[in-house]
Amino acid sequence: MTASWADSIVIVGAGIIGLDVALVLCKRGLGQCITVVAEYLPGDTSPSYTSPWYDALCPCQTHIETNTGPDMSCSRAGCNFSCISGSDANALRWDKLGYAHLTSLASHNPTESFVSWTQSVEYWDAHAPRDKIESISGYLKDFKTIPQQELPPGVEYGMSCTSVTVNAPKHLTYLYNLLKDHYGVRFLRQKLPSIQAAYVSPQTQIVFNCTGNAARTLAGVQDAKCFPTRGQVVLARAPMMRRNVMRHGRDYETYIIPRPQSNGNVILGGFMQKGNNDPSTYGHETDSIVRRTRDLCPQELRDGPCEMLAVFAGARPSREGGARVERESISVGGSERVLVHNYGAGGTGFQAGYGMALDAVACVDDALRELEQQVSRAKL
Repeated sequence: MTASWADSIVIVGAGIIGLDVALVLCKRGLGQCITVVAEYLPGDTSPSYTSPWYDALCPCQTHIETNTGPDMSCSRAGCNFSCISGSDANALRWDKLGYAHLTSLASHNPTESFVSWTQSVEYWDAHAPRDKIESISGYLKDFKTIPQQELPPGVEYGMSCTSVTVNAPKHLTYLYNLLKDHYGVRFLRQKLPSIQAAYVSPQTQIVFNCTGNAARTLAGVQDAKCFPTRGQVVLARAPMMRRNVMRHGRDYETYIIPRPQSNGNVILGGFMQKGNNDPSTYGHETDSIVRRTRDLCPQELRDGPCEMLAVFAGARPSREGGARVERESISVGGSERVLVHNYGAGGTGFQAGYGMALDAVACVDDALRELEQQVSRAKL
């Protein structure tokens, strides 16, 4: 295949949303038609490159003195599948599709993908999302409602299941290598001045805009509905903590997420501060996180070994009304081109990203079928 085909599809952004789009396209046999353009690539760290930091969030970090010398490069982030996403029809569908994708990796390729089956518990102090719980109860492995007499004080509802955890930066690197080495996807490190600049050549037919937080300011997009949601978390080594535990409070979120293949490291959280992109970390927030997580899981975190390693803060790429997955036409150099927006997943990119990618690709199925025919004819 000639090099010009590699510009036929351009994906802007190399976070989990962009990489999932590339993976879905590659499964259609279009890998050598794809170029991913991004300022940062898997393996990089930056406050504006959010995906490696779910739920550790961002690389503004405060190290806590220890005697173990932890390798921070392999233990910065972790994420899980949970009920923290929305209850609208799109979110419910994306969650189900994402769960199927992640659990397949956990079953068939856990070591390379850094995705693991994990026991999970979630509590709500009030207003448990009944519609969402009813939806996920149909497919979550080992789902059950926790009896009222077994709930912690102040909790209205609780559920348990077998879910998944993801070592976020390692999973991104796995996808990067898979796309590049197995499917022939080209990666280009470049910061674009506008979405129009993503049409890198006359052969570029489709652009996927997977820019996350940058969608608010990128020329040609400038989506005013986008906003950052600040979080702060603590990285700890707690080898007795082998389950996801989350408590959704009236005005707080507390969670404990172990990370696959990280020598017993866990993420303790957290905060969800809408409209706040302050990358600093604060001692009183750290104290609050440590207190709340130890109260939630005293046996593992208070009675068992728990060594605080570092503190992180950063911004999730959120959007009013939920994620945007939408096709539109855009004028570039006097001609109309196809643009697909796919961003705004907030803190749910790893669990919703694959489902969002399926929808994003489906909305340009006609253009992709035409491209597939062109490629097929070129091979004759």
